[in-house]
Amino acid sequence: MYAIIETGGKQYKVAEGDIITVEKLGVAEGSEFVFDKVLVVSNDQAVTVGAPYVAGATVAANVLGEGKAKKVIVYKYKPKKHSHKKRGHRQPFTKLQIAKINL
Repeated sequence: MYAIIETGGKQYKVAEGDIITVEKLGVAEGSEFVFDKVLVVSNDQAVTVGAPYVAGATVAANVLGEGKAKKVIVYKYKPKKHSHKKRGHRQPFTKLQIAKINL
């Protein structure tokens, strides 16, 4: 059984027991988070596609923790103008373990 959920402007294909990293949710570590924006649910017999979301379907996940991704360097340079800009960015994320897919 799997589901496709939407969070943070992205879509993720998840199954029970999967560990995923999503955009920072701001939820305490050890708590449970429920996704209600479920686009597709598939079990052994049938595939249910929402329009745009599947009515009544939820995906429950346990919060494992939060962190920051590896640093991305943004370097801007304009030739012959003595202009250089170097900036770094670390995107925050939340790590989740999928507990249950409910129809």
